[in-house]
Amino acid sequence: MARQAGVWLLQSVLRRNLGLDEALSAAFAAAPFDALSPRDRAFARLIAATTLRRMGQIDAVLRQFQTRRLPPRSGPAQGILRTAAAQILFLGTAAHAVVSNAVEMADKDSGARHYKGMINAVLRKVASSGPALLAAQDAAQLNTPEWLRESWRIAYDSETAQAIAAAHLMEPPLDISVRSDAAEWAERLGAQMLPTGSLRRETGGRIEDLPGFAEGEWWVQDAAASLPARLLGDVAGQQVIDLCAAPGGKTLQLAARGAIVTAIDRSATRMRRVRENLARTKLSAACVTADATQWRPPAPVSYVLLDAPCSATGTIRRHPDIAWRKTQQQIDGLVDLQDRLLAAASDMLAPGGILVFCTCSLQPEEGAERIEAFLAKGAPFARVPVRAEEIGGLAGLITPLGELRTLPYHLREQGGMDGFYAARLRRV
Repeated sequence: MARQAGVWLLQSVLRRNLGLDEALSAAFAAAPFDALSPRDRAFARLIAATTLRRMGQIDAVLRQFQTRRLPPRSGPAQGILRTAAAQILFLGTAAHAVVSNAVEMADKDSGARHYKGMINAVLRKVASSGPALLAAQDAAQLNTPEWLRESWRIAYDSETAQAIAAAHLMEPPLDISVRSDAAEWAERLGAQMLPTGSLRRETGGRIEDLPGFAEGEWWVQDAAASLPARLLGDVAGQQVIDLCAAPGGKTLQLAARGAIVTAIDRSATRMRRVRENLARTKLSAACVTADATQWRPPAPVSYVLLDAPCSATGTIRRHPDIAWRKTQQQIDGLVDLQDRLLAAASDMLAPGGILVFCTCSLQPEEGAERIEAFLAKGAPFARVPVRAEEIGGLAGLITPLGELRTLPYHLREQGGMDGFYAARLRRV
């Protein structure tokens, strides 16, 4: 059943354009997959995530043995092939068990059963010859859609683009932000403390079962995602507006530092998650469900954090589905929204106020180009350069203009980090 769930998750991402996390929530909320044990749920997710992370390589191997493309009427047959190949080639599952299960799954589907003989034959060849084919592949290149790889080559350079793509092949560790006493929690959680102040531990087991989670002592947040909120400086006792706040990691950071936070998000469902996180951590913030381009505070404030909606290409290492779901056309549409959000955020700030704009994107049109366009239109703002001591001494993460730019291969020896951009501006 876990393998069947893995196929369902993959099909939901590729055919229904659901995010993997969204597909997981849907799968385990209804029959038949709601009956899966936590262990089987984790295995189903691992199958789907590994298939997505390595899909370019998997498809290249399958093309060597498939004599024809499968038609739409074949149902989940291609998904069965892909997930089975992922288990054989990357998860170390016994090939005979995988092949047998794949044929059985195909036989139970009215469309796929006509191809069970082909599935059996192809997977046997994958098991015998696939590893040799993998050894000759350029994994980073194959597993990155060409348009994305080319966009990174243009934005950075060929070597950086290759390093970014290679970093996406590794399963990321678990990063944690704590309310207080990071050293003590590092010891209790068996984690290392990163220069940025985040804690990092290997993944494994249920997060909810780790010490301190139920008591609200910490929350999960990538090390890079924890940096933009720090750029606001000392916000204790200050009014801070957190725009596009869900799922709430930055809201929790600000509240833990004593800020009087107003969290804004237009999604009632996502805002419910912010409230749940606040309740668990026993932190407080005013939560407002509203369109941030239209909402305005009763009076201007001194601090605004805008984590704008974006393509999220900086998080592919954690969300491998993004590489196959996003398009350049989608990014072009998001750019207009980012500009409108920047204009709205500027309206909320008092003279001398600080605005931090950030996105979890690797695309310059969703980062530095938005700030350049904002300032070029005559917005009354000036850059306030990021200082190395504000981000754990990691001067390599600061651009020549004084903006933050993290890349997935930064902190490579410790497990990498998400790709983030952030700029700090002062209203003048």
